[in-house]
Amino acid sequence: MIPGIASLRELDAVIAIARRGTFRAAAIEIGTSTTALSHMIAKLEANLGVRLFNRTTRSVALTDAGQQFVQRVAPSLQDIYGALEAVRAQRATPMGTIRINAAPFAARAILAPLVLEFIERYPDMNVDLVTEGKMVDIVRDGFDLGVRAANLVPSDMISVSLGRPLRHAVVCSPGYLGQHGAPAAPADLVGHKCIRVRLPDGSLYPWRFEHNGEPLHIDVKGQITLDETSLVRTAVLQGAGIGYVIEQDILADIEAGTVVRLLGDWTPVYAGLCFYYPGRRHLTAGMKAFLDMARALAKRTLDPRSTGLSTA
Repeated sequence: MIPGIASLRELDAVIAIARRGTFRAAAIEIGTSTTALSHMIAKLEANLGVRLFNRTTRSVALTDAGQQFVQRVAPSLQDIYGALEAVRAQRATPMGTIRINAAPFAARAILAPLVLEFIERYPDMNVDLVTEGKMVDIVRDGFDLGVRAANLVPSDMISVSLGRPLRHAVVCSPGYLGQHGAPAAPADLVGHKCIRVRLPDGSLYPWRFEHNGEPLHIDVKGQITLDETSLVRTAVLQGAGIGYVIEQDILADIEAGTVVRLLGDWTPVYAGLCFYYPGRRHLTAGMKAFLDMARALAKRTLDPRSTGLSTA
């Protein structure tokens, strides 16, 4: 604690509010209530004798003093936590919290085979798994690890492959197929009802194909546009049209026959998921244990019998 001024928790609170833009989101991030967070900031502002935030019922913004405070405190706070991590790394028993930022489909891929197994094996460890469609700066936003497709991992990060390649699947319900027939090639999709997905940046998720090494991009049309791929599965099952999703999210339905796979020859595999983290960071015992389990999972999934990839 800085005598008479602020605790590390209060400094964390300021940085979290500045990063998240609302007291509610910041409270969730640091694991407290919005009321407790508000009291914490009011106490700090009283000790400093200056307001750090301008607050209304609709918005929160840093004051000029608050901006200067964050700019000077944030790097120092990272150094302090870096020193604490270096000390904790010497501890043999994994304990503490690992914060992971992942794309939604990536979070689904690692939850059962890795995260749940990890916390069962190490009862003193906690995992805070945050899903976001957009890429974030994991260092700036306070995460220990990111999970994204290999081609999206920043070049200045250390990556740990999860082994399994990815693949898209074009699917529809048996009812839709019976009524509208199957497209013979991607170009035929323009005559079908396609379920589109909007990305966090506002653009539409592209439907990309490849055949005999030749890439193809189809601008599909449809009556419905969704912003989460899990909703696409629901729409497909209801016969609303044809969906384009990550294979692992729909594989159980394909195997159960509740959806039909289309254009399988046009959807080749591509680079899979990776964990990534900054190389300059000292790894705690918990992080080391988690990454060791991730590598073991990758080794298992490289077995062709466990890839879950279909050639249909």
